[in-house]
Amino acid sequence: MTQLTPQGQQIINNLAQRYHFSFDAVLSLLQSVQNGNGSMAQFSHPEFGGSGQWMRGGMIMIGDMFNNGLKNSVSNLCQELANLLANQPNMWQSPSFQSQNQGTSSANNNISGPVSLFVQPAGGNNGNWWPQGLMNPNSTGSQNNVRYAYFASIKRLAIEANGHVTLYDTLDHHIGGFSQQQSGGSSVTFTSQYGVVDVQNLPVISIDNIPVTTQTATTHSAAPMDNNPFSNQEADIFGAIEKLAGLREKGILTDIEFNNKKAELLSRL
Repeated sequence: MTQLTPQGQQIINNLAQRYHFSFDAVLSLLQSVQNGNGSMAQFSHPEFGGSGQWMRGGMIMIGDMFNNGLKNSVSNLCQELANLLANQPNMWQSPSFQSQNQGTSSANNNISGPVSLFVQPAGGNNGNWWPQGLMNPNSTGSQNNVRYAYFASIKRLAIEANGHVTLYDTLDHHIGGFSQQQSGGSSVTFTSQYGVVDVQNLPVISIDNIPVTTQTATTHSAAPMDNNPFSNQEADIFGAIEKLAGLREKGILTDIEFNNKKAELLSRL
């Protein structure tokens, strides 16, 4: 997480005392709310009953499911943290993310006006290289002069390569890892529930913050696409079938389960 300012540390400490949690627990929840762009949080901390999930609007689940007092405390704390983050400059550029005064959130540590929770890094756009408005990636990495930032909650993937930053729509993929294939071009791939997928199979949203047409995406894409005799959908389906075959060979799937799933996937062609 970005380093807290002294004022930010005091605010988190005040919240910890008021809700009877440790500073570390509240700080971890702040990170979870920040990763969820202020509208949701997936957290795991023993003081919050283990693993849990919060969504703005009232939905809360914790491991200690029958502890209603703990549920209310975690829910109210998440709402206060979301309100604090909503007032951070340039945190998100989404019109749907606005400060809401609900429940105990009206008690805002007796501070009037927005406060700066985080120490801002040197450089423009808070030191981030990805497109404006995408402030908190779930994961980042780099390899061979290629960088990526994955934003799972909003289904976006930013890749910087060849001097350009390309933003992709990750669709329904649940991405678990990235790699760069050196043979046959510098193609970036990722693993999801459909197996190994070339990033070029994803729709391009923008290049260098400029919305793109199909022709622009083909000409200026950050990572060149390898020759592929199949369409994007076909490649995803065949990749998924190959992964299922591997699970069958390991004894994880039975022949019947494999054949049923294979038939279902092939029916989509």
